[in-house]
Amino acid sequence: MECDHIKVLSLARNGNWDEAHKIVQQYSDELSYLIHAYLHRIEGNISNAKYWYNRVGVDMPNNNLEDELNRLYEMIGKLKKDHSQSPASN
Repeated sequence: MECDHIKVLSLARNGNWDEAHKIVQQYSDELSYLIHAYLHRIEGNISNAKYWYNRVGVDMPNNNLEDELNRLYEMIGKLKKDHSQSPASN
């Protein structure tokens, strides 16, 4: 079962941090790790956020939370587009 990344981000955006965190922490794909990091940035737990960014092999971006949210939505869109164009989906 794959993580519903859009649902998790929507929950976070609407102030349901606990529910978003509960869902995303069950998954180990890179995008879930990035969202997990974002959630800890919202929480203000920067050391934990850096840990989750590091799990993907990247530094914590030097952007604000709104920009990071938009970046994550763009990544989800790119993944969906790439998946829909893969030979396995045709």
